[in-house]
Amino acid sequence: MLRSHFPIGLPWHHTRHMSSLWTPYGEQPVEPDRPDQPAAPGAPGDPAGGGGPPAGYGPEDELDPEEMREMLARLAATPVELIVAQFAVQLQELGVLHLGIAQERAESLGQAALAIDALGALVEGLGERLAPNDEPLRQVLSQLRLAYVEVANDPAPEG
Repeated sequence: MLRSHFPIGLPWHHTRHMSSLWTPYGEQPVEPDRPDQPAAPGAPGDPAGGGGPPAGYGPEDELDPEEMREMLARLAATPVELIVAQFAVQLQELGVLHLGIAQERAESLGQAALAIDALGALVEGLGERLAPNDEPLRQVLSQLRLAYVEVANDPAPEG
């Protein structure tokens, strides 16, 4: 079995939530939305816009050209099917995250549906090209779809 050179995640059965998100500026913590607090700077909904590097990011944090060449060489040596499978796992993690909080946040059910549909498009669209991960990803997709139906049909707790 080929393994990625990048420690970019755990198999889907070892994860329960997403704690960070990769950006071009590095790992960023993921915090749940709180309607009573203003949007974080640079986040969607922030009136100031944003999208640039996080506070405290400076030229000293950038990779030198040799480090960048090494990273690109490792990336080029990694089979694309492993990278695509890892992306599928991240979509699965998003679906699980949003299904888990759907009772508290109604909008999370739609977010879960989007992640599950994206995973379905990837897994069903690429099929056996994702081998050897195609069958486990199909099973995960089926389980997520069943979980979605269960959560969507579960009555909201009385409060």
